[in-house]
Amino acid sequence: MKTVPVTKTNFPNLRLLKRGKVRDIYDLGENLLIVSTDRISAYDVIMDQGIPLKGFILTKISEFWFNLLSDVVENHLISTDVNNFPIPCQEYTDILRHRSMIVKKTEVIPIECVVRGFLSGSGWSDYLKTGEVCGIKLPTGMKESQKLENPIFTPATKEELGNHDENISEDKAAEIAGEDIVKQIKEISLTIYKRAYEYALKKGIIIADTKMEFGIINDKVILIDELLTPDSSRFWDAKKYQAGKSQESFDKQFLRDYLISINFNKKPPAPVLPEEIIKNTSKKYQEALEILTGKSIYEFIS
Repeated sequence: MKTVPVTKTNFPNLRLLKRGKVRDIYDLGENLLIVSTDRISAYDVIMDQGIPLKGFILTKISEFWFNLLSDVVENHLISTDVNNFPIPCQEYTDILRHRSMIVKKTEVIPIECVVRGFLSGSGWSDYLKTGEVCGIKLPTGMKESQKLENPIFTPATKEELGNHDENISEDKAAEIAGEDIVKQIKEISLTIYKRAYEYALKKGIIIADTKMEFGIINDKVILIDELLTPDSSRFWDAKKYQAGKSQESFDKQFLRDYLISINFNKKPPAPVLPEEIIKNTSKKYQEALEILTGKSIYEFIS
């Protein structure tokens, strides 16, 4: 098994459908093969260097949440066990093991379903400018990282690689995906967030916000992509939480802070990352997995 960072996959006998910021997706006909690489992006720029174990961790965390929350909504996961993968995948087992999943193919709903329980990130930036987040008016005088009275559904556009997702109102989301669909995915997203928030808080992690995606199969809305990972969520250390400032987190905020410190212009080419930044970012991801599941990454992949 390879633990050297995998930043790109190339499987000549499989049909590559697309490369995302982190995932390489292959079309298997009825289903898809999703491979979580060790790529990492910040400000929509993909770094040239990979983060060791990151793809393993993203896969294991998503699988954990898919299983834990399967009673809320059906999801696209079929298997993460390479021994059960279709025959055309078998020659690539060494790379696929622990970092890939076979999933159902769906019609993707083109909306990023963001739920915010705290005022941070682009939500904080929007609030400072307008007093609102995605058209939702918030109380005056709120602080950065402050907990909201109730979690809010703040959709965003789902842009192609290299473009920024744009925060939009619920009405705009309904124009894009249909009012009934948006009503469904809003309700599901809020339910998932609340359940996950309560679970994680007992473990010592605050889920400040998260992003989900949905698809339609056989006229049914199901959960797709990744779920509640350090890439799609802000995970804060509950013991160190203090409103009024940015928080110490178990995600790629460590990388973002470094890029801010060197005045990165948020455009390609990506800077060369020091080994310390790579190691510490990997450590943050590993800590998130261990706190949430009670198992280290090495217990999962041994």
